[in-house]
Amino acid sequence: MSFEGSGAPVWGVDRLRTATDAAGVALWSWNVDTDEIALDERAYGLWGVTRDGPITFEDLSARIHPADLDRVRVAFKETRAVLGPYEIDFRILNDGDVRWVSARGQGDDIGIIDRTMFGVFLDVTERKVAEEARDMLAAEMSHRVKNLFAIASALTAIAARSAATTTEMARDLTQRLTALGRAHDLIRPIPGAAKKAALLGDLLTVLLSPYRHEEAFHDRVHVSVPEVCVGEAGATTLALIVHELATNSIKYGALSVPGGTLGVSCTADDDEAVLIWTEHGGPPAAAHERPNGFGSRLIEQSMSGQLGGSIAFDWSGDGVVITMRMNKARLAK
Repeated sequence: MSFEGSGAPVWGVDRLRTATDAAGVALWSWNVDTDEIALDERAYGLWGVTRDGPITFEDLSARIHPADLDRVRVAFKETRAVLGPYEIDFRILNDGDVRWVSARGQGDDIGIIDRTMFGVFLDVTERKVAEEARDMLAAEMSHRVKNLFAIASALTAIAARSAATTTEMARDLTQRLTALGRAHDLIRPIPGAAKKAALLGDLLTVLLSPYRHEEAFHDRVHVSVPEVCVGEAGATTLALIVHELATNSIKYGALSVPGGTLGVSCTADDDEAVLIWTEHGGPPAAAHERPNGFGSRLIEQSMSGQLGGSIAFDWSGDGVVITMRMNKARLAK
């Protein structure tokens, strides 16, 4: 069956060249006896090689990414043994630029002419970059989901150990999750924008606002810190720590009695931020009465593991002074 305009003349060399150019297809041939590889103009440009003389696989291999070279070398040697079509994706280096190339052809000597095999190169960099971005997103989502489960589990354990009733546990757990939500809202990035960071002062103000605005604590909570950036992971960790300290203060410390005060200040240099949590006017706490349960261990582990720092408690005065040392780079993540 035929139709007007069909036939060999339509698919002449020039029109085939137009079609391959439009598709971004580069052509190659390989003489299996001499090992010489011939390239078309697009292939020369893709590989960044010149027409100075015969080209072999060893010549091209100098431009294959070192991490892919052994794999491609083995695949090249086994090309003729492959049954049917084959496809090999690998990276090349062209003037410092990394490109992904897909080499495609027919194995088992299909289509071989005068000991010469034929195939194509495709520049698949955009597809590979998109696949890597997708894989990174999937890995990030998996990581975040696991973190959410771990955080929810830890918060539930804290609430269960410190609450006397299910109602109290539900209220405590809700407050902790709400604190995390407020911290997340503060540093949540705008779609399509760069990763967002918050200032430490703004984060502390948001986290402590429920206590500062309650009539019982009015003018008893003060925050004064310099401009220090806090990233998404750092904000989540700090929100857990601040809420735990505030809860302890309400239950056992300065905020548990009328007249007690809480002050949060900070100093910072190029590498470290030191947050000082100072409570005055609270009830004296004997060593055996000081909070040292699961919540306290969570604070210490979070401070060292997530923020690369440490936490120290000093009950020597009429309250407590808590010194939190944090790595600024970790805090900004």
